[in-house]
Amino acid sequence: MRWWVRVAVLLGALVVWQLVSVLAANPYFPPPLRILEAAARLWPSAHFTADVLPSLARVFGGWAAASVVGVAFGVALGRSRALADYFEFVFTFLRTLPPPLLVPVFMLVFGISTEMEVVTIAFGTVWPVLLNAVDGARSVDPVLADTARVFRLSRARWIFGVVLPAAGPKIFAGLRVSLSIALILMVISEVVGATSGIGYQLGTAQGASDLPGMWAWIALISLLGYLLNRGLLAVEHRALAWSRP
Repeated sequence: MRWWVRVAVLLGALVVWQLVSVLAANPYFPPPLRILEAAARLWPSAHFTADVLPSLARVFGGWAAASVVGVAFGVALGRSRALADYFEFVFTFLRTLPPPLLVPVFMLVFGISTEMEVVTIAFGTVWPVLLNAVDGARSVDPVLADTARVFRLSRARWIFGVVLPAAGPKIFAGLRVSLSIALILMVISEVVGATSGIGYQLGTAQGASDLPGMWAWIALISLLGYLLNRGLLAVEHRALAWSRP
């Protein structure tokens, strides 16, 4: 689909939203123009360095830690059936715990701090990466495995030259899912226990009944999610260019 068609659909949806919200006159759903005015007031202000950048740092910090741990453990579990059997029940129990429910626990351990928010994000985002890495590591072509044994590849060359490339598509699928979860957990952790950040400002606007401002922060979160996803897709496109015909 051409880019201008997508833009036209988006603009059409905004026009419909504007008309419906004006006719409905519901204070909880302000028109897009009022939200745009609030965004122009809030986004370029000191909130950018005081709130937006710290939130992005927390997202990237937690997501990066979860990505490294998830890929490392996922590949190890995927290539070792015995190791996977040992940790199966532990990982099944941990990944079924809803991360938002653990925010009070993390607050007790780390206090109201950046560490608490990063740990919350990392705990909630590690599972999609780990499970996809396990699945990807197990899907290595048996012919490649036999060839590697014949040529007696070292452990490092086997992992980085065979396993990771074969598991790459599924690992990137897990990374995309986990990045979306990271944004959600960033907002939740900042609303509950933070003194700065997008989630904190969102909660503050809600408490002050600044509905256009609240929707402006929601729109910013949506925009950041879109941009981060597009950036990760670009990285995936370059990293997996060899796998496309």
